Order: sequence, then C-alpha cells, then structure tokens
Amino acid sequence: MTNPLLSQWDTPFEIAPFNRIEDTDFAPAFKQALAEHNAEIAAIAGNAEAPTFANTIEALEAAGDALHKVLSVFYTVAGADSNPEREKLQRDFSPKLAAHYAAISSNKALFQRVEDLWLRKDELGLSAEQERVLMLTRRGFVRAGAALEGDADTRMAAIKGRLATLGTEFTQNLLADERDWFMEVAEDDLEGLPDFVTGAMRAAGAEKGVDGPIVTTSRSIITPFLQFSPRRNLREKAYKAFVSRGANGGDHDNRDIAAEILKLREERAKLLGYDNFAAYKLETEMAKTPEKVEELLLAVWQPAKARAEEDAKVLETMMHEDGINGDLEAWDWHYYAARRRKAEHDLDEAALKPYLQLDRMIEAAFACANRLFGLEFAPLDVALYHPDCRAWDVTRNGKHIAVFIGDYFARGSKRSGAWCSAMRAQAKFPKEQAPVVINVCNFAKADPALLSYDDARTLFHEFGHALHQMLSDVTYESISGTSVARDFVELPSQLFEHWLEVPEVLEEFATHAETNEPMPKTMLDKVLGAANFDQGFQTVEYVASALVDLEFHKGAAPADPMAMQADVLDRLGMPKQIAMRHATPQFAHVFSGDGYSSGYYSYMWSEVMDADAFEAFEEAGDPFDPEMARALEDNILSTGGSREAEELYTAFRGRMPGVEALLKGRGLAA
Repeated sequence: MTNPLLSQWDTPFEIAPFNRIEDTDFAPAFKQALAEHNAEIAAIAGNAEAPTFANTIEALEAAGDALHKVLSVFYTVAGADSNPEREKLQRDFSPKLAAHYAAISSNKALFQRVEDLWLRKDELGLSAEQERVLMLTRRGFVRAGAALEGDADTRMAAIKGRLATLGTEFTQNLLADERDWFMEVAEDDLEGLPDFVTGAMRAAGAEKGVDGPIVTTSRSIITPFLQFSPRRNLREKAYKAFVSRGANGGDHDNRDIAAEILKLREERAKLLGYDNFAAYKLETEMAKTPEKVEELLLAVWQPAKARAEEDAKVLETMMHEDGINGDLEAWDWHYYAARRRKAEHDLDEAALKPYLQLDRMIEAAFACANRLFGLEFAPLDVALYHPDCRAWDVTRNGKHIAVFIGDYFARGSKRSGAWCSAMRAQAKFPKEQAPVVINVCNFAKADPALLSYDDARTLFHEFGHALHQMLSDVTYESISGTSVARDFVELPSQLFEHWLEVPEVLEEFATHAETNEPMPKTMLDKVLGAANFDQGFQTVEYVASALVDLEFHKGAAPADPMAMQADVLDRLGMPKQIAMRHATPQFAHVFSGDGYSSGYYSYMWSEVMDADAFEAFEEAGDPFDPEMARALEDNILSTGGSREAEELYTAFRGRMPGVEALLKGRGLAA
C-alpha cells in the first residue's frame, strides 16, 4: 500500500491528506525521503559538468521535496497535537535530521561548486534575486562549517546532532510539566471569577477527566485566574507552579539541558572563528552586534523599570487597604492591576470579554486584510489534523493566493504559546506553488469562545505573520515569506496588531455574544484609553528575558545558567514583584532550537519599526490608505528575504526609525 505521505496529494490545493495519514506512516516515509534527498545531493555534488546556477543553486532549491512534505506534516502535528508516539518519533528524527543537514553543509564537493559560482558571480548574468540566493546559500554553508577540516569538521557535526537532541528534550520536558500539573478548585473557591474563567476551568477539568474546575498552566486560564481570584493562597500556588515549569527536578528538569546547550553553542561559535555565540548569531541580523542590541534594550529598560516601580507602590497600597500587610508579591500583581484598571479606566475584563468573540475577531482580521490588500476568505471543507482546525481559501480578484488554516484552542496535546508556520511556502521555481499557512493559538475553548484583549492582539499578531507568508511574491522558496532576518520577521506581525486598535474595526466587529449589540462607545473609548495600561510591568518582564538571553550568549557559557540569570536580574535591579516573561527552564524561544537564541530582543527591535511604520498610515490620514498599503506590500510583505531588511524598510519609509516611536507607543516617553 502506498504511503500517503509520499504519494501525490490529490486533495483541494494539494493540502496534506490528514485523514489518511497514520502515525505508523511517518518513520518509513521519513527514511525513504531522507534517502531520496541524499541521492539528490550526491547527484548535484558529483555532477561532472561545470557548476552553473541552474545545475547547482537551482538544483539545491528543487531537492528535498519529498522530505519537506513528510516533515511539514510531522512537525505540524507534533507541535499542535502531540502524543507519546509522536514525541518518540520526534526524539528519533531530530538527531538524524541534524546529521543529515550537517552532512550536506560539510559536503566539500558541493561547497566547492557553490564557491566557484560565488567567485564568478559577476560573469553569470544573474538577476538580483538570483545573486541574493547565491550569496545566502554560500553564507549558509560557511556559517554551518563547510570550510572546516579534520577534527573541527567532525566535532561540528557532533555538536549539531547533540543540540538537536537537547532542543527536542527541552521542548518535551516543558510540555510534560504543562500537561501534568493542574490544581483542582473547590466550588467555594470560584468566588470572584467571571463565568468565562470558570467555564474554561470546567472545560479543562473535563479534558483531564476531573469532575470539576481546575487551574492549568495554560496562559488562557492561569492569567485570568491570577487577575480575578481573591484567594491569595491559591494565586500563590498557581503562580509558583507556572514559573517553576521545567525546574521541578526529576526527568523533566531543563536546567542541566540549558547549561549543556549554552556550552555547545559557545564551542560551535569558536570553531567558526567567533568570540562568542551572540557575535556569530547576530552577524546576519539587522542589529549586527551584541552591543547594538544591549543599547536598545537598556534604552527601554530604564523608563520601563521606573514606571513599574511607581505602579508597584500603587498596587501595594491597594493590597494594604485590603488588610493584607507585608510586601506586594508576584502573584498579587495581576489581581491588583486588574482592580486598578477597572477603577481608573472603568474597564472590567469580565464585561469586555463578551464583545471579543473569537469568530468575530477572525472576521475582523480578514476584513482588515481585505481593505488593505484585497484578500478574500472562503471556508474550505477539508480534512485537517484535529477537529478544532478550520481552513479558508484565500483569493484576490478571483485568483487563488493561499490556504489559511486556524487552530485556535488550547488542549493538552498542544505546546504552549502561539505561532505561525507554512506547510508549504510560496515559490515560482521549480513550479509555481501557493502557500499553505497555519496559525496556532491557545485560547480557552467555550461556546462561544471569548477572548481577552491580549488574546485578540495575539490573533492579529499571528495573522500578520500569515500575511507575510500569503503575500510573498518571489521566485525561490529559500527567500520566501518569513525567510528574513530574525529581528525583521516580527515587523509584519507586530504592525498588524495596530489595526485591532483602529476604532472603526472594533466598532464593527466587537459585538456582544448574547445581544449582538456593538461595543458601546464609552467602552470602546475605555479600551483604547487603557491600551498602554501596565506597560511598565509588560515591558520589564520582556526586556529582562531579552537581556538574560543576550548575556547567556555574549561571553563564556555559564556553568550554572540559573546563577547567571539571578546575577543579571540583580544588576538590572529587577523589581521583585515581576518575574521574567520566560525564565530559563521554560525559555523555549531560546532553548528548543537556535531560532531566537541571542535573538529574543528581536520583538523589540521590530517594534521600533512597527511603531514607526503605523505612523506612516497615521500621517496619511487613513489607517487603510491604499497607497501606504501598496507600499507596505511591495516593499515588505511580498519581498521575503530577497533584499537586506534595512534596505526593504528604508524603501518603505524612506529612513530607519529611532526608539522614540516605540517609547511613545508604549506610553513610556518622558
């Protein structure tokens, strides 16, 4: 019987036939696809003809199609709907994949063909896009260690394999802690909790087989529990469980894994001739150096810390007025901040949430994409990997542009957080292909599903990434969509968040779940007026994480990462009532792979640009100004990694921005 992962996908838009794929299909498909890719690489490297762009670079672009199909399906379900079998497969695949790609990047014959083309690039008559792909291909080989010889070459391959294994273990340990911990709550302890919170808690209990409400470490449950529960002892217990994920001892503890990862990254960088891993990693980013990153983060840190310390005094006074003596603690902040927000802005999360229905917020994101870029979304009836998923056919002027898949609800089989991925990226070579893009979130499931304002912002954020994939218009997949510098990739996502705050968007789509009435003008004004509420807290928890990440990688690897984390926070004067957004043992951005390692700052680097970019629409006098939308698509959303990020942004805005727009946007400007 033909393995469905390797057969022709005779489905609408060649979407993976999820309903025909079994877990037992993955291992044999992976083995066969890996062998096919090896044969393709061997043929390119051993080609007796002189290197040309077509027989080397384009051949590399076209190779590995079967392997990509297998992996796109596997990693989609492994992240969003895992089970013990898939976790076992992931542990098995990771080192094999690392070894596979290490062998390609260290293939001397292949590298020599690429190097030959690079030295003759001016004679080849390449287009600007082709020259860019050649440069990136060569740079990838060099940075992967293709120029290494002997023991150094062997050691590099071993390091990559070990890092792949450790990254998988880190992720699975964190998922295990998040899946295993929950706190049963008595009916009497539901006092003060809005219906949307208790409903989510009961649904979570049902999923765990518990007859009653529970608190889990899912942000969609624990954050509102910390905001609304007057039971300080329960808030403390839940909060401590949340921040101790990955650091509970036993088989799922990530602290030793983090230490080994940092040590191996340092060794990898030094094998390649860099002083430290941050210098290696940032060389290809917009920031270029650790010093530039630190300069940005510290410029934001001081005003954010000052604001947070002012806020802490206010919240502690509120707590004392409740008759609770002593210091404000981290598990108190959300509770008193929510009460303060209600008092100062007359904004009640429980009253607001019925106006933020998931389905209506999806409609809002689609409507903004339609007004800005002419995209239209029609539901698709196709088999997907989980019943909660839904899909849309994305068109413009009747032409198919993409398939968009949304997987919005939290469940025990899904890793935490929210992300966007492309099962297939846009390309025109070796054949024209439209992207298949997925947004994955972790919202509390209910009927109807209601979002917090932060949830709604997350939905818009991930859809901004999706637009970057869907509107891509380049020739080669390696530079398509979000294949850009890490500190540029968050620009489209964070920029799209601004449209959630456009009054006319909320006026149309923020309608009450029961009455269908639009959000009252008074509430709308309060929502927008409170947009910067608690920015001191939010900025401090983020910047602290980014600075710790940078410190981990800009010098010698620490023997004890937790001690270094404590030292960095102490030197910063971290307010004791605020924790890092991601403490080391749960910092999946940094330790589940290299993606955001020494690069967690990139959200803030991109925010400098997104604040400035939205100002361009404001200066035009219309958040949906067609000329600005066209400029945004032409210079940023459609171009992928076809040019340097700074060049793309300057083409859109005419200049690079300063930090002032960010501080103003967060309400932290002096």
